[in-house]
Amino acid sequence: MSIRIGIIGAGGMANYHIPGVRQGGAKVVAIADIAVANAQKVADKFGIAKVYSDAAEMIAKEQLDAVCVITPNKFHKQYTMMALEAGLHVFCEKPPALNAKEITAMAKAAEKAGKILMFDFNNRARPESYKMMAAINGGKVGKINSAQAMWIRRTGIPGFGGWFTTKALSGGGPVIDLLHMIDLALYFMGYPEPNYVLANTYSDFITDKRFKGPWGIPDKKDGICDVEAAAHGFITFKNGSVLFIRNSWAELNQREEVSVTFQGTKAGGCVKRLFGTDGLDETAIDTCELYSQDKQGKNVDKTIKVKPDEAMGRFRAAKNFALTIAGKEVPLNTPDQAVKLMKIIDAIYASAKTGKPVQIK
Repeated sequence: MSIRIGIIGAGGMANYHIPGVRQGGAKVVAIADIAVANAQKVADKFGIAKVYSDAAEMIAKEQLDAVCVITPNKFHKQYTMMALEAGLHVFCEKPPALNAKEITAMAKAAEKAGKILMFDFNNRARPESYKMMAAINGGKVGKINSAQAMWIRRTGIPGFGGWFTTKALSGGGPVIDLLHMIDLALYFMGYPEPNYVLANTYSDFITDKRFKGPWGIPDKKDGICDVEAAAHGFITFKNGSVLFIRNSWAELNQREEVSVTFQGTKAGGCVKRLFGTDGLDETAIDTCELYSQDKQGKNVDKTIKVKPDEAMGRFRAAKNFALTIAGKEVPLNTPDQAVKLMKIIDAIYASAKTGKPVQIK
């Protein structure tokens, strides 16, 4: 019997969640969005039978096994809790929530319900990441002492005055929007316990229309732009490891870069995507490499070849959710990891506000 999934929210990521869970053998039976016309467009595109304006009504009527939550960040907790309390598994878009307090409550609800709660950390599902984790788990890298996580853009503000640039709706700017490389670095490092965070954020260009990205949502006249445009930070961990992070929507870089580089006791490594034009996947160049020394002290650089994935793991991440429900795969991410991630993000913003290091407890 197929796993029955409902979609909450008709945002752009539905274009990945729906085919992805179908690839995992699930059946998408309904979609709900308060903008019912948007839900109908998605339903027509993907052949979904039922459309609702109210997610609660969809959950009550459709005998679902799970939902995908694809809404603005502010509503991630609301709909995730609704679904978990109804006894459903949940695959939620990133970020997990607005802050650590919210995701902690969500994680406890999932544990109480005995249900799977996963998040769309799709870069873990990239072919490069699968290969790199195989090398790490196979002992080729050793202990990762240090790593650098970057998602930087030159012209990447996703619309002015809409929910992305309104902190009450989004939780923040590129730190929280482009959290994928922070997560991927932590994933490679084994998600160690964070200790201290020191960071700064910058709001230069956040209202400058020259720095708008080629995608996102339409500008909202007289809307709010109260999030950062860029952030730089340094994180220490209780096991002695460290992580440097750099995230930006608008910063005078050469080009967009999405990367994790790390230095282990046996080998270093790098997973990188370079864009010729900000936000346009077809211009991307992908790199996956390991760096080591042979017994004679000679540099040994190994390129790990994988099949190209323009979707950056988005289909595969949703597929993993469906296969996890079916008991055919293990989850690519867990609620406790999401809690650690959001504690780090909270600390980045707190340190930037105070100008002092923040200890994570």
